[in-house]
Amino acid sequence: MERESSRSSLKLRSLDLIVVAAAALVGSGVYLLSSSLTYRLGFPLDDSWIHATYARNLAEHGQWAFRLGMPSAGSTSPMWTLLLVPGFWIQVGPLWWSYALGALTLLGLGLLVESTVRMLVATYDPALPWVAVFIVSEWHMLWAAMSGMETLLHAFMVTLVLSMLMTGSRRYLSLGLLTGLSIWIRPDGLTLVGPAIITILLAEGSAAARSRAVVSYLMGLGSLLVPYVLVNLLLSGTPMPNTFYAKQAEYAIWQARPLLARIGSLALQLLTGPGILLVPGLLIWVAECIRRRSGAMLAVILWSVSYLGLYVLRLPVYQHARYLMPAMPVLFLFGILGSLRIRAFGRPGRFESKMQFTVQAALAMLTVGFVWIGSRAYGQDVGLIESEMVTVADWVAHNVPAGQVVAAHDIGALGYFDDHPLIDLAGLVSPEVVPFMRDERRLAGYLDSRGARYLIAFPDSYPSLAKAAQPVFSSGGKFAPAMGEQNMTVYCWSCR
Repeated sequence: MERESSRSSLKLRSLDLIVVAAAALVGSGVYLLSSSLTYRLGFPLDDSWIHATYARNLAEHGQWAFRLGMPSAGSTSPMWTLLLVPGFWIQVGPLWWSYALGALTLLGLGLLVESTVRMLVATYDPALPWVAVFIVSEWHMLWAAMSGMETLLHAFMVTLVLSMLMTGSRRYLSLGLLTGLSIWIRPDGLTLVGPAIITILLAEGSAAARSRAVVSYLMGLGSLLVPYVLVNLLLSGTPMPNTFYAKQAEYAIWQARPLLARIGSLALQLLTGPGILLVPGLLIWVAECIRRRSGAMLAVILWSVSYLGLYVLRLPVYQHARYLMPAMPVLFLFGILGSLRIRAFGRPGRFESKMQFTVQAALAMLTVGFVWIGSRAYGQDVGLIESEMVTVADWVAHNVPAGQVVAAHDIGALGYFDDHPLIDLAGLVSPEVVPFMRDERRLAGYLDSRGARYLIAFPDSYPSLAKAAQPVFSSGGKFAPAMGEQNMTVYCWSCR
């Protein structure tokens, strides 16, 4: 699809930047205020503490390790971990540095989507940059920004690469480098190779040009992919981080669910929020791309469908669809582009303006409403992690005798706040458990062979192990029971 923008519409004024930055700051502040009022500040995921632990050990001891002296590949996102390190150097980590990184990434993502729309739609030249404001205020994006995870950074990198493809960039070496960098953020950045190669093959007019372009792209990609693979091989003996393999085994139960049920869960998560208003626009945009036979656009659409399908098949759609959040900005972009072309299905002139105003007004109202709803969910998510994982980690640090081996499934807060020898039942830093992580009989034998003294788990996660052991502490948190779950419990495994 040809580029339609005029030079004047591409420019973002100082006022535009101020408005978008203010929206990102206000939205982030609402989420943090909700967390503080609901329970206290923290992270909504235990995995966030895993990144913080690796970053602290690297900053203070120069070791890439979850437990000092034991190098491991348990960080899904080496790049995010590296970005957290300066926070410990200047002693503002892990919370406030993570929040700042998330807010800056959110701002960058909003400006990126805004700029992409301006490059693709000549008639888009608003008084205020409402596209960017929508992106930085969308509740999934705010949740990701304040999560302490790499999710939003990955979304930014994915959107950047796909935006370059959609707008006709032929900087193939740069595209390869950015694809390689995305893999350091999350392994699934490797999926960007598909639309990049397809676009190159369709965009270049001769076999020689295609060959040069592909080689250039692969050189950029390989310069970062090869070191990534070598680092993982050195740390764990596998080309991908331990988490890549552990998650596949852990969620085998999800993979056994009926496909329609998994698709239903996906649709529910994606359509919960203002994005539902963009579905007609998304369909309009896809139809127009097909009609125009736009190779780059169709390659990006194919990537979007494949990315969603990959996660439906392999990983659960839970925690507000956090695994799918990297694809959301691109889907929102499609919906916005289609909404701006709604004139093709109605009368021109005043009717077109009224329709676009109605869509934008409804989108604004729903976005504001879900900022509130999302902030409440975020506060409860943080409350759950803080009252369960962090509380238990603090108890273990002060009550379990030094040197005794502790086994746990959720190791993030435990790794950060406690330093006992640790067995990771999820396989992130104990990859040897991955083949039998759901076999409680084999796990029991493994715990005995490793000299485990304590077991930490939610009772329903390992019912046989919990029944066999003696409980010595329960978190007593209020959030887990309110969600229909039991409190995290510390068991004396060696007291059986």
